[in-house]
Amino acid sequence: MNNRLTKKDIEELQKEFDYRKGPLTMEIAHEKMVAAAHGDRSENAEYKAAKSNMYENFRRMGYLIKMIRTAEVIDDVIGITKGANIGNKLLIRFEGSDDIEEIELVTTLQVDILNGKYSIESPIGKVLFGKKIGEIIEVKSPDGNYKIELVDITKESLPK
Repeated sequence: MNNRLTKKDIEELQKEFDYRKGPLTMEIAHEKMVAAAHGDRSENAEYKAAKSNMYENFRRMGYLIKMIRTAEVIDDVIGITKGANIGNKLLIRFEGSDDIEEIELVTTLQVDILNGKYSIESPIGKVLFGKKIGEIIEVKSPDGNYKIELVDITKESLPK
């Protein structure tokens, strides 16, 4: 399954990749060279740390390039979607409760569950995307199914 991202998301991933590939890789290589000059590498903590940083950087670069190459650009979908959309804050009510909760629909890169930001690829985000005020939707989640009502949509600025 491809990650559904905006052009802006992909640009941010590319920017991080370019930084990691160029300046950060050179900085880590320099740290590794300086640490290697201190002597025996088998007991050299600075060298091991630089080597670990290098592997972590390469791992992150692999993740970034995979995200970029497999991304599904959804800017067109955002533009034509009626109802709940990326960047909207939604007021929802869980079935059997009078409490209203505010959540925001975002792409995978902006997810922050503790601050109410849910990806359109999450169980709740997937079913709310495109829905209109007043609709009652069943959410299928690993913890069990539940129903929610979309009470209101606050239009926020959409990603550019």
